[in-house]
Amino acid sequence: MRKTTDIGAPAAGTAPAAAGRPLVLRPFAFEVVTLDQDGRGIERRHGHAQQFIEDLADDVILEMAQIPGGTFLMGAPESEADSLGVERPQHPVTVPPFFLGRYTVTIEQWLAVMGALPEGMQIVVDEAFTASARQPVVRVSYNDADAFCVRLSRATGRDYRLPTEAEWEYACRAGTTSPFAFGATITREVANYDSGSPGAAAAEEKTRGRTVPVGSLGAANGFGLLDMHGNVYELCEDRWHSSYQGAPADGSAWVSDADQRTRVLRGGSWSHRAKYCRAAARNIVGNPTGRSRKIGFRVAMTPR
Repeated sequence: MRKTTDIGAPAAGTAPAAAGRPLVLRPFAFEVVTLDQDGRGIERRHGHAQQFIEDLADDVILEMAQIPGGTFLMGAPESEADSLGVERPQHPVTVPPFFLGRYTVTIEQWLAVMGALPEGMQIVVDEAFTASARQPVVRVSYNDADAFCVRLSRATGRDYRLPTEAEWEYACRAGTTSPFAFGATITREVANYDSGSPGAAAAEEKTRGRTVPVGSLGAANGFGLLDMHGNVYELCEDRWHSSYQGAPADGSAWVSDADQRTRVLRGGSWSHRAKYCRAAARNIVGNPTGRSRKIGFRVAMTPR
C-alpha cells in the first residue's frame, strides 16, 4: 500500500523492538459497516486501532495492524446457512496478540521485496490482474509466499510469516459471531466476490470478475482489516484437516496428522459465491506449489 497520512500523533512509547528496525505503533482510523440479511446498512461506526508501518521501497509500505489477543469460538454452528462439516465442531481458541497486514500483499509490495513477479504470475496475460500495482499479487504458491516472508524477515529483522488458520478467522471476525464480519451477508459495496450469487436475502448484483486494488472498497472490520471477505483466497500456515476434531486451542498452526502437501485457504475470492467467503468457510490447496488467479496472501508477525 502506498504511504498514507497517519491519523494523529504516534502512540506514547514504542512496542517491543525486533532485532532490526524499531517497531513504533501509530493510531489509524477506519469505518465499520453492519449489514442486515437484505444487504442494507443498519449501522456505521468509526473505529480506531494501532499499526506499525514497514517501509519496503520508495512510496511502498506495508501496514501491519495490531491484533489484540483473545478467546473466540472458531468454526460455524450447524444453524449457520451454507456451513459445512469441515467447519465443525465449534471450539474455543485463545489467540495471543500478533500483527496482521491490513491488506493482502500487493504487486508493488511483492516487487519491492522479491524484485520480480512470481513465476506463476508472469504467465498471466489478462491485464485485469496486473493493471494496478495495488492489486493483490496472485498465482503465488505456498512456497512463493513463504519465500517472501523469509526475505522480508531478513531485510527487517522481524519474524514475518503466514497467519495460522485460527489467527486468520479470529482476525476476520474481529469480535463478531455472524457469518460475515459485516453481519448476515455481504454486498458488492463491501466485498469483491461473485455478487451474482449473493448470500442471505441480499439482491443479485453485477459481478466484477476480477481483483480490485486492495482497500479500494473502504469497508473495514472491527480490527481495521480490509478485504478479509473475497478479492483473493488467502494462504494460511496450516495443513488441511477435514474437521476440527483434535485442533489446537492456542492459536498455533495445525500441521500434524495431515497430508503435508496441503495448505488451508481462507476468505473466498473475486469469483466465489458469498457462502465461500464466510468467516468460517475453509478451502484447500493440494500442493505447496499450486497456483491460481484466485489465490494471494497476507502476512502476520509476532514481535520477538
